[in-house]
Amino acid sequence: MNNFYEIEFLNSKPKKGKTKFGGQPDWLTKPEWPISKETGNPMRFICQIELSEVGYKENNPKFAYLFMTDEDEYVDGTWEADGGENAIILQPGENQVKTEKLEKEPSLYKMVKKLFKKRLVPQDFECAVKLTQKKEDIDYESDELDIRNKFNGEPVFIQGDEYPSNDKWNLLIQLDATNVPFYVNFGDAGVGYGFINETKDRAKFIWQCM
Repeated sequence: MNNFYEIEFLNSKPKKGKTKFGGQPDWLTKPEWPISKETGNPMRFICQIELSEVGYKENNPKFAYLFMTDEDEYVDGTWEADGGENAIILQPGENQVKTEKLEKEPSLYKMVKKLFKKRLVPQDFECAVKLTQKKEDIDYESDELDIRNKFNGEPVFIQGDEYPSNDKWNLLIQLDATNVPFYVNFGDAGVGYGFINETKDRAKFIWQCM
């Protein structure tokens, strides 16, 4: 069994330089905002991970930043590791996707009620997290898989094992779109999986849905 860090989303603003969801990235070095291959627009920022908080104590890299294309018009390929529509930026590190030095771009939001509005409207979202270290114990024979929001540990795939490539990858983040306090589009009841390789110089993201 491996250790993992269960994610609890807090109703509070994060401290600068800590693991968080939404808001704007606290860049360790220069801004490296990834750009959508199809639209040429900046991707949406989802979260930043301070790697020593989730079990990676080595000096490099120190931060991982997760992004995905999310626009009004449908964009294909956001689920693919190398589709050009999602990215995990490592800092410090050499990243393999197109980026631009942008300071403030799209981030997470949630849908809320507003006075005199008939429909829900988007509202910017940012939150700190509480991380609880636990022992992994996955029962693959169970009819209901335990899909947790977590850092590290073992991925619980909902559509069969799927890694970014044949290289050795470790789970960095698992995110259940049906159990988060913000909007993220991983398809129908989808789960996102971020991975980092053994040498910690590359990170990739995929998602699966029901």
